[in-house]
Amino acid sequence: MQQKLISDVLKNFDSLPDSANVRLPVVQALYACSAATVWRNIGKTIPCPRKLSLRTTCWNVGELRQALAISK
Repeated sequence: MQQKLISDVLKNFDSLPDSANVRLPVVQALYACSAATVWRNIGKTIPCPRKLSLRTTCWNVGELRQALAISK
């Protein structure tokens, strides 16, 4: 079920507003890497995440778009 949600978010990524937030599995899919690689590359090629609560971390879609555009 979660895999379907991730694929739906990726399909609609271009239509998400820049102010939207996505979670770690979506970032993993965008960069085609593991969770460990995402955390290792924060501040290098992947923008810093935002902490919404003690157990919820997310990334801003607008910042991800900018980082992806630079890395192409």
